[in-house]
Amino acid sequence: MSEAGDAKGVFASAAKKVKMGKRVEKALKEKAAASSSQEATEEDANKAPEPYTCIGHFDADFTELCRRAGLPPTEIPPVVLRAKRPGTPPPPDPKAKDPTPPEEPVDVAEEEPKPKTYVTKEKYSYFKPNIQVEMEHEEKPATVTEIYIRGWKIDDMMVDIFRNCFPTIEKLNTINLWNVGLTDKTLRDLAAIFPQCPNLKNVSIEGNPIAEEPWACLIGDDSLIVNLSLRHNEITDRGASGIGAALSTVTTCNKNLISLNLSHNKFSDVGAEAVVKGLRMNRVLLCLSLASNKITDKGAVKFGELLSRFPLTHEEVVERRKLLSDKGSPDRGTGKSPPPSRRAESKDRPGSVRSGSHLDKGDKKRDKSSKKKDNKHEKKNEKEDAGKGNKTVVMMDSKKDKDEGAKGGTKKDDKWKKGSHSMGAKAVMAASLVAETVNKTTKGKKTTSSKDKKGGAAPESESPDMVEAINPLLDSVESIDGQLWIPGNRSIINLNLSRNEIGEAGLKSLLLALQYQITLANLAPHPALKGLMRLSLGRNPIRADSEAYQKLQDLLLTRDPFYKPQAKSPDGEVQSLVG
Repeated sequence: MSEAGDAKGVFASAAKKVKMGKRVEKALKEKAAASSSQEATEEDANKAPEPYTCIGHFDADFTELCRRAGLPPTEIPPVVLRAKRPGTPPPPDPKAKDPTPPEEPVDVAEEEPKPKTYVTKEKYSYFKPNIQVEMEHEEKPATVTEIYIRGWKIDDMMVDIFRNCFPTIEKLNTINLWNVGLTDKTLRDLAAIFPQCPNLKNVSIEGNPIAEEPWACLIGDDSLIVNLSLRHNEITDRGASGIGAALSTVTTCNKNLISLNLSHNKFSDVGAEAVVKGLRMNRVLLCLSLASNKITDKGAVKFGELLSRFPLTHEEVVERRKLLSDKGSPDRGTGKSPPPSRRAESKDRPGSVRSGSHLDKGDKKRDKSSKKKDNKHEKKNEKEDAGKGNKTVVMMDSKKDKDEGAKGGTKKDDKWKKGSHSMGAKAVMAASLVAETVNKTTKGKKTTSSKDKKGGAAPESESPDMVEAINPLLDSVESIDGQLWIPGNRSIINLNLSRNEIGEAGLKSLLLALQYQITLANLAPHPALKGLMRLSLGRNPIRADSEAYQKLQDLLLTRDPFYKPQAKSPDGEVQSLVG
């Protein structure tokens, strides 16, 4: 019995040791797992989160970026639909078969239903920051087209959020910021974001006075903004000078801005003169508003000079000669055009302008002397090419280009024709681009040709009346008292100078400018440059019975594109055709 008892005791102690070993091993495993999970959580806490990729849904992207930036959910501005005024219901159709029965009289004692023309909100909810948007389709969050932010400050953190989500909104075309407390840095950062938005055309930044006045950064060379409004920003002459330089200089020009609103600011004649200087070489801007500023007769006279004609400065004359030289350099040695020096002498130097008639006579003599030789060579070339079935066109006359263009020509002629077609396409786009005008000569449309070294005939000069899309500096010039004068800006069709300090002198200058534009349009009509069609001068110290004011209003009435002149009835009575 003793041996059996000893065996049982040994077995029990061994089993107890095994159980204790398993417990220790299990405890060690649990401890290791806990330590590893704690290390993993610490690593996750120290590890930076992955950057968020915007999906183009402004509401979701903006909320997620604000959350990652550390804003609590209660402080994230909500994205809401912009409220719209309900439209007027259509009038009842009198021809309807089943008209609606008349409404029964309402009992006064009963409670009237709430009107449906407004939406009630919680107390002070109107003052909470939000972002108002407009969409093409309200059920599709990716169709945001307009963004409105009003009455709360946009800081650096918010600009960083906009930098990530604005460029991904495919259909965004309008951004409106009113009283958002912009600074010099935040405005420049926003201006760097705008070119990244593919379809952004309309920008309105109003009620944001900035001491540094960096408004020119919105009108850079890479800017795609078409309509820009900068009202109520307290822009002074300093800011207007920057805006004028951004519109155009002797060598640069903004090619996209069509409408600019600078009303309700604080610049004077100095700022107005800076804007005028920026419009000397700009042929893109169509609408300009300078209402409610401090412009006097001096500034109005500058606008009159801009709209009629003005002399070129020394820098502009130098740049003009460079452009003429660059324009003539590809054709040097080919006989197509005279050397740039001759062209510069005939157009840029006032003393040689008088010799234009002599040049015309010389051209006529060359035409007569070279006609016989050209005809001989033309017949010889036709005989040589008769067996090949190709007819070589030697003379480059405007009529022959149209008739023989389809039949084929020389390689030089094909290149010239391709160039003329491309320049013609540019001329059509001259209403919204820098280039404009037509080169004309005083007499004739003849072109001359001369012999090549190989015996063939090559054109000596291009057709002088070919329509080209060119820089305003290459427009036809007129020499007056030793200065070169060019026609003024005829691309502006709407100018608002109301609520300023313009008097009788400025009014007469604007009247003369309008009369000059009308005369120039009658003598040399241009398909794109129509000239001023609307001029607003209300609320200026001008007498209502002023003769100049009445003449100006009568001219503007005929310039109105919707104006219909009065017609006489068969009985001889005058009837108005305005419906």
